[in-house]
Amino acid sequence: MNAPGHMLPATDENIARAAERLAAGGLVAFPTETVYGLGADARNDAAVARIFAAKNRPSFNPLIVHLADADAARDYVEFDTRAEALAAQFWPGPLTFVLPRRPDCALSLLVSAGLDTVAVRVPAHPLARDLLARFRGPVAAPSANASGEVSPTRAEHVAASLGARVDLILDGGPCAVGLESTVVDLSGPAPALLRHGAVTLEQLREALGEVEDATTPAEGEAPRSPGQLARHYAPRLPLRLNATDISNDEALIAFGANTPSGARKTANLSPSGNLIEAAANLFATLRELDDPAFRGIAVVPIPEEGLGRAINDRLRRASAGSGERAGGGL
Repeated sequence: MNAPGHMLPATDENIARAAERLAAGGLVAFPTETVYGLGADARNDAAVARIFAAKNRPSFNPLIVHLADADAARDYVEFDTRAEALAAQFWPGPLTFVLPRRPDCALSLLVSAGLDTVAVRVPAHPLARDLLARFRGPVAAPSANASGEVSPTRAEHVAASLGARVDLILDGGPCAVGLESTVVDLSGPAPALLRHGAVTLEQLREALGEVEDATTPAEGEAPRSPGQLARHYAPRLPLRLNATDISNDEALIAFGANTPSGARKTANLSPSGNLIEAAANLFATLRELDDPAFRGIAVVPIPEEGLGRAINDRLRRASAGSGERAGGGL
């Protein structure tokens, strides 16, 4: 057995080894199309508790359960016509449903964080699907990083954040989407968007009709979805959003062709202004620029449309409490 936290290439032998570790109650980090997940057997209370301990994750923050297909999901949650329609259109893919637990649900109560619902997803990444098929069970898997840190889109990000707290890291290269999955709550009479992601609010409304934007919980309300904590995905440096004037002691996250000058270092999420490319690069760029050589990180305005909503949502949560001012002022 390799040392804890060791990164392994995604060979048949290593994927089989990862499935064995899951069956034994271990923690396995693996890539999905969104970000790397920190996986454990979702039926095993002790294994799920290890996720919370490894991430130092608040116990009230629910986990997403990854499954091989919609049939597997139906074993644990109550599907309705809305879930069936969305599953047919978007699964496998970066869309998570929050649905009522079945009365005979065998999942650990820890994955629901005290709620009577479960967040479920069927990932599209071939390696994740291979691992789920070999494991033949549900895998609870939040992002594979310490709670509140920038989410990992490469195996080395997982190793840097969690180290020996994860038993095995399957290296499947960079994640294609680079943002966590969209989360839609289908447990009530009206569907509600709980987290922005690659499946956009517009797409959900086209499929379902009216969908409430509930991405910010009411004051005092416990999060109904991963990613709803006010300060989340946070780099160590202060983050300044919608910046137009840049200081020479700041790093800059740019977008599109018109890049402000003056930053000590600049990284462009997408020189062509492509929001899909920008989303895929977001977390890796935050990690790259989170360096004490800079006083802070400035971010140019990102369009608040389509996938840009998800990017801005992550940036706002990352900047919460950092004292940034909107616009160009410091």
